[in-house]
Amino acid sequence: MAKALVLMSGGLDSILAAKVLQEQGVEVEAVTFITPFFTAKEAIKASAMLNVPLHVVDITDEHLTVLKEPKHGYGRFMNPCIDCHALMIRRAARLMREIGADFIATGEVLGERPKSQNRKALDVVEHESGLDGYVLRPLSAKRLKPTVPEREGLVDRDRLLAISGRSRKPQMALAERYGIEEYPSPAGGCILTDPMFSVRLRNLFRIEGRPSVKDINLIKVGRIFLSPEGVLIIVSRNERENEVLLETAGEGDIFFEAEGYPGPLAVVPKSDAGEETIYLAAALTAKYGKAKAAGEVDVATWVHGSGEKRLIHIVDPANAVEVTPAQGDELAKVARGKNS
Repeated sequence: MAKALVLMSGGLDSILAAKVLQEQGVEVEAVTFITPFFTAKEAIKASAMLNVPLHVVDITDEHLTVLKEPKHGYGRFMNPCIDCHALMIRRAARLMREIGADFIATGEVLGERPKSQNRKALDVVEHESGLDGYVLRPLSAKRLKPTVPEREGLVDRDRLLAISGRSRKPQMALAERYGIEEYPSPAGGCILTDPMFSVRLRNLFRIEGRPSVKDINLIKVGRIFLSPEGVLIIVSRNERENEVLLETAGEGDIFFEAEGYPGPLAVVPKSDAGEETIYLAAALTAKYGKAKAAGEVDVATWVHGSGEKRLIHIVDPANAVEVTPAQGDELAKVARGKNS
């Protein structure tokens, strides 16, 4: 019996790729990859539905290297899809050999994504993975050159598909035939395609060079500001984000909270931030909470993990800081108000 290792995002295309192979009697194992930008959540559900083993592989370190300077550039935002897919298949190749699989299969569809799933991009991904001829795309196989498993009779090419383009109708019809009723939307899954997050991440790379996973997770929430000292200030927008900041922050990050007034938490992810950044973070904490209406307020600040607090006195919280709104690839900037 032939054995395939299927790249499993948990989306409909990867589910169908696995089903097409299972229908031919191919033994299927699945692999999914995790980074701070995408999780294994949907892949875990899909693999359980398909009743196949799932390997979860963390590629964060290699992915951050790719993300900083992708050989084939970015998509519309900060998504290096071609380089990312090549990395995934390269790592899958290693696992393929370990588990004794004969080939790799993916749910990629020719032409579904103009930049990363055109014929040239698919060839580049396969070549750079070092697996020429061993990457099968069951949904579009009849529109692509035959792979080694097809030529050697491990799979029947005549029973593979010829789907192409951006229409989802063929996949939805196939899902109905297989009795697959629940699957995630094709949009989403990777936060690097989010325009707002991409701006935040691009700025984080400029500031830190190679950001930590902790700081990447911090910028997923809240309002983000850049101080004149070039330091990020993150201000939560609701109670849930307060909890996220508390759970995500690491030792040495600086917290801010207004004394006696409901409102946000703020975090400066840098324990050696200067006094100007400290003051501005305190002022923003007051400005975006109930303390805004007060004539003056004390804002508590402490270094995460230290337990020691000090108070920063903010006069006229509504006007203590001036905010320049975010524009293009620039974060919102903050400076002292005229009367501060």
